[in-house]
Amino acid sequence: MVRIRLRRTGMKKQASYRIVAADKEKPRDGKFLEILGSYNPRTDPSTVVVQEDRIYHWLKNGAQPSDSVSQIFNYSGVTERYERFKAGEELEVLMAESEKMMAERNINPRTRQN
Repeated sequence: MVRIRLRRTGMKKQASYRIVAADKEKPRDGKFLEILGSYNPRTDPSTVVVQEDRIYHWLKNGAQPSDSVSQIFNYSGVTERYERFKAGEELEVLMAESEKMMAERNINPRTRQN
């Protein structure tokens, strides 16, 4: 079974995460199938960058998000847009909406704040 979960990166006590599709039996930082995005909880607000078209592909094919990834998807609006995608809305419209939301969240990389 494929899970969409977090893979820890970054230095000691300075964690950031990659959102990956991985086999359920593989270890947290072990082999994975595809990188789907990144999550940095150390910024204010947290930075979430995802490839929504690939996430939709994996979810459509039966991948299950972990609890923490589900919370991240709810926070960033991916879950709501995926439900609209399943209902028949065009992928291009959803991708344009996602890019617009990402552009509104301009975060200064030096201060890690808006």
